[in-house]
Amino acid sequence: MSYEVRREQIYSRLKEEGTFTWDWMYGEEYALADLHRISPAFRQEIAEATERLGAIFTKMVQVIQQGADELLAELGIPEAAWRAVRLEMPVPHATVVGRFDFAPTAQGLKMLELNADTPTGIVEAFYANGKVCEHYGAQDPNEGMVEQLTRAFQGVTSAYAEQGLPCEQIWFSALDWHEEDAGTTRYLLAASGLPGRFVALADLRVNEDRLYALDGEEMVPVDVLYRLHALEKLVEDRDVDGYPTGEHLLSLIADRQVAIINPPSGFLAQTKALQALIWSLHETGQFFTAEEHELIERYIIPTYLENRFLGQKPHVAKPIFGREGGAVTLYAADGTPIEQDGEEFYWEQPMIYQELVELEQVEVETLQGAYRGHLLYGSFWIGGEASAVWARAGGRITGNLSYFLPVAIEAKC
Repeated sequence: MSYEVRREQIYSRLKEEGTFTWDWMYGEEYALADLHRISPAFRQEIAEATERLGAIFTKMVQVIQQGADELLAELGIPEAAWRAVRLEMPVPHATVVGRFDFAPTAQGLKMLELNADTPTGIVEAFYANGKVCEHYGAQDPNEGMVEQLTRAFQGVTSAYAEQGLPCEQIWFSALDWHEEDAGTTRYLLAASGLPGRFVALADLRVNEDRLYALDGEEMVPVDVLYRLHALEKLVEDRDVDGYPTGEHLLSLIADRQVAIINPPSGFLAQTKALQALIWSLHETGQFFTAEEHELIERYIIPTYLENRFLGQKPHVAKPIFGREGGAVTLYAADGTPIEQDGEEFYWEQPMIYQELVELEQVEVETLQGAYRGHLLYGSFWIGGEASAVWARAGGRITGNLSYFLPVAIEAKC
């Protein structure tokens, strides 16, 4: 059976079910009908690394929340968000729905970054991956893990209620015209088991001391908001008259007039400048336990706020809040660009500098024939637990057009 036929069998059924409909993106194939096999040992390692690194990021966030404003500024946190990010974490981990990105390299598994604010790839990992495995009769490494999403959302909502915040009106929000964002948000709403409703970002309103959702002609108060809208973008949001609606909403969050998921602490964990701080503390032998230092040395790539690699080693420059490879540049040791992102976003942000690691390559089937790309794994960190994994195959910079590559546990001989 040809690849084209297999792909049509898999993704036409998923489209009919209506949960995963963006197997094509920007007019190009996005979701592959190929299957990448991983060993049980690798599956266990990436899960353990996810939980243990999550504990390190949580430990750092708790300290930063008590730090000076100058520290928040150095980490790139906009001043309008300072009060909000200092709020006590509602749960004992920095975020509710997070995703670590890992690269298999010649030096072992390496963590590239953490998306702790608005990770995507959720429907791919928790839903579509299992459907592809089912088609091939393979073992899904993510089987049953949607229950973690349910526990995490219900757990954080209960925690907010215990803090005295109202939690009756629950809304899940995203750009309604963006197929992936809206589909991901609706999937999370269903998985959460919460009595919430979907509202387009454009239909949210701030008025004095409340946030409202426009429901038909009625303005309904919002008690709890899940938003697939990054906090660094929220800071810049203004209405058509120029009023700073984003800053107003951040003040409502800081004043505990509305609870958000992910919590503001996730924004602290999101900044890549935090990775530079973690590496600095590790390099100078401070703050962490011996076991934590060993973990950092093993999985975290040397990262700095200034370029210490120039003239020494190949390196990468990344914006502190960039996503999908945006504004990333790979450099040779002498500073010559090797490869650069071609999109227009995130170039205005402060950069961090990481040692360049070479990603493992993998050959996959596509509608255009065989493709040899670089492999990147996403490992979800849900409610403080290691959760679903997914893989992408693309260029040396993993951009938004990189392929979604389903993964399965390799069969025992």
